[in-house]
Amino acid sequence: MSGINKIPLQTKILGLISVLVLFIVILLAGIFAYLESIDTREQVEQLALQTAKTIALMPELREGIEQNDIDSRFRPIAEQVKDQVNAADIVIENREEIIYSHVDSTLINRKSMDPTSYQALIFGGSNNFEFVRKQGSVLTGKVPVIADYGEYTQIIGTVSVEFLERDIYQSITERIKMIGLASLAVILLGIIGGVLLAKSIRKDTLGLEPHEIASLYRERNAILLSVKEGIIAIDGKGFITLINHSAKSMLDLESENLLGQHIKHFLHHIKIDDVLRTEKAVTNAEVPINEKTFIFNIIPIIENGTVAGAVSSFRDKTELKNLMNTITEVREYSDGLRAQTHEYANKLFLLSGLLQLDRHQEAFEFIQKESVIHQQQNQVLFNQIHDTNVQAVLLGKISKASEKKILLEIDADSYVDPFPVHIEAADIAVIIGNLLDNAFDAVEHQQEKKVAFSITGVGSEIIIEVTDNGKGISSKALTSLFTLGYSSKGDKRGYGLFNVKRIVESLDGTVEVNNVREGRTIFTVYLPKSRRDQ
Repeated sequence: MSGINKIPLQTKILGLISVLVLFIVILLAGIFAYLESIDTREQVEQLALQTAKTIALMPELREGIEQNDIDSRFRPIAEQVKDQVNAADIVIENREEIIYSHVDSTLINRKSMDPTSYQALIFGGSNNFEFVRKQGSVLTGKVPVIADYGEYTQIIGTVSVEFLERDIYQSITERIKMIGLASLAVILLGIIGGVLLAKSIRKDTLGLEPHEIASLYRERNAILLSVKEGIIAIDGKGFITLINHSAKSMLDLESENLLGQHIKHFLHHIKIDDVLRTEKAVTNAEVPINEKTFIFNIIPIIENGTVAGAVSSFRDKTELKNLMNTITEVREYSDGLRAQTHEYANKLFLLSGLLQLDRHQEAFEFIQKESVIHQQQNQVLFNQIHDTNVQAVLLGKISKASEKKILLEIDADSYVDPFPVHIEAADIAVIIGNLLDNAFDAVEHQQEKKVAFSITGVGSEIIIEVTDNGKGISSKALTSLFTLGYSSKGDKRGYGLFNVKRIVESLDGTVEVNNVREGRTIFTVYLPKSRRDQ
């Protein structure tokens, strides 16, 4: 079967059409030839009988028979009639069956040995007969010659018009040849049509053979099943031609039969008509559908300079957020580990130097000090702060502060349960991370670098507070502090606090900034545990 499947499509179509046309043509030609032969024979029989009747009614024939003068009175007429109907012979007999006219002159004036004359002479009937003569099989039409004498009529002879069967068959053969030529022309037209049809089909299939199309179809189905993104394809009029299982699942349309339906019936949120009209792709468009938000990409299909349709891929934005959260967590852990590695490497070098200098007491005191600090931090970080995303961010920032020689103090009274689900890991990383980074920058040039962090989740709000002992913020700067692009640290800065305010407000929260004595600045964020629309 694999060998048959490898036969080119053009060969299959051409072979099938050729065999089919040949079979039909041979069948029809055979039937037509058979009917033609029967029809020709019937026509000859009728012609023979009709010609014989016509001759029998001629007055010249009756006079010739009565006066025994066929040669002078009737033979010229008989020869003329014979030539007109292409008969082999016209035989005339009298009542005594004496032959008056025959193609064989030796039989003239002799008694006929034809047994069929008896029926015409006695019963006056007209009939067709078939018998064999010297020149071959003959088809004859025989009628009586009747003379009217007023008071009575009398049969005075017979007329026989004969046709040789070989002449009949020759006529039939000529007609069959014409049928054969017409059949050959039909076969050639069928072959030409088959070639043109095969070329047209190959053009429609982009030159691919059926087994290649079947292979692509299987691969396409496998790909569509394996792809987790939703995929929808439409034609140039907006009717759906393809939709994968993921698309149906995400749009809650698994029970619907969507093929052939217009996409506007199911996705009226998307301006798919704009893509078909403008031929411009749509990328990363956020579309809310059924209380979910999807990221859509729509690419037009251009064929011969015109839009033949479009393909849309999309996925749930929630999945993208989860992916971003995961990346954020991994990055925070990575930064924290890198900073811790660098910090502990420096501390190990310090301990190694103290031990080599035999300053064991100082080394012991340094170890005790570090142990107390880590115990205090760990007590708050792991026993009082129960949100893993906050823990991850603080771990990284503790290491970063240590690396920058900044004292980052976590308030011993801090306590918070895991954040509500609507506050995502990326939101936590942006809020806490940017506030601490901004505080680190504020104390960078201070002689004593201190940053304090506090978080509480008692009541209906989560309160995050970051305090630094920097130079403070001027009244003029306070008005532009959360503006996009504003920064006192140079160009291409000013995005951190803007992002903090944007995310806090999207969570229905507020952010406050206060200058206190001795140049300290306090950033306070209030995040409600429940959304206003819930």
